[in-house]
Amino acid sequence: MSYLHEFLFGIYPYLCLVVFFVGSLLRFDREQYTWKSDSSQLLRHGQLRWGSNLFHIGILGIFLGHLFGLLTPLSVWHALGIEAPAKQMLAIVAGGAAGIICLVGLILLIHRRLTEARIRATTQPMDLAILYLLLAQLLLGLYSITVSVRHLDGGEMTKLMLWAQHIVTLRGDAAGFLVDVAMVFKLHIVLGMTIFLVFPFSRLVHVWSGFATLGYITRAYQVVRHR
Repeated sequence: MSYLHEFLFGIYPYLCLVVFFVGSLLRFDREQYTWKSDSSQLLRHGQLRWGSNLFHIGILGIFLGHLFGLLTPLSVWHALGIEAPAKQMLAIVAGGAAGIICLVGLILLIHRRLTEARIRATTQPMDLAILYLLLAQLLLGLYSITVSVRHLDGGEMTKLMLWAQHIVTLRGDAAGFLVDVAMVFKLHIVLGMTIFLVFPFSRLVHVWSGFATLGYITRAYQVVRHR
């Protein structure tokens, strides 16, 4: 393996994850007034409902698919009676559908942000950078399907799973699993890690608040005043 390959797939993921977690914590601690999604609904409502709903439905499907698809051990899939070829086809169909839904929503949001003068005037450079990063990542992911259909035995997918599981379990030989995978998968991984890297410095931090809203289900009532 080259030093570049070892860095990108053995060291870079940890750098990105450290910045992701520590940066998010520091921003929440020091800059809570910037911890928001900066909704532009009041500036122009048109396209927002379709664009936002499609984008969020698609991105949640992609996130959950990657989370469980990559990090669930092969032994668990086998115990469920799902072999690698079947899992590969499931990933292609479900991931492709979620990716297309997300892509349509994202294009609507980008078009709305670039064509409405009031929204464009309040748009920060990082806002556009994140949108374009997500767009590039979606296009790479959808293009990777054309490679996956040529490996329906699940071999490429298994390598990606082993890489991800070795990364999260802090095993140092993770990069070795990606030596001979297709270039589109390597680009997809590097760009995905880069999104984690810039996450704390963008409006994406509001994702944490989305997960935190689950706490409202069990939160005690707030006492405003006693009778």
